[in-house]
Amino acid sequence: MDCEKYIGLDVHQATISVAVLDSTGKLVMESILETKAATILQFFAGLRGTLSVTFEEGTCAAWLYDLLKPHVDKLVVCNPRKNALLKDGNKSDRIDARKLAELLRGNQLKPVYHGETGVRMLRELARSYLTIGDSLRRKGRLL
Repeated sequence: MDCEKYIGLDVHQATISVAVLDSTGKLVMESILETKAATILQFFAGLRGTLSVTFEEGTCAAWLYDLLKPHVDKLVVCNPRKNALLKDGNKSDRIDARKLAELLRGNQLKPVYHGETGVRMLRELARSYLTIGDSLRRKGRLL
């Protein structure tokens, strides 16, 4: 059981569909998780081997990236517009998670850069600073 595992996550606000493939491409597990940190970490704690994980860029991507990065060996946040294979065939959360795991196993995903938390925080602070400055300038013109 201590082999490489490829994990595809189809992430939504309330739930995450999970598909786990082994190194031969055989589906070893499927699950639906609640989108809560404790539930997700508990699931990953139960997995053994070298863990490679992927999910698509979305509203929860930065949070999930920061949550999973210390617990997995490889983490790829992919661009949903570049995954043409996801558009083929039937569409469901379960199928999407499985296709993401297969694409990860075949190294066919286009990654999206997710920097370290400190860089993201600095970017948010700079944007907030600029927004406040713009707001104050606009108010000054109105007076």
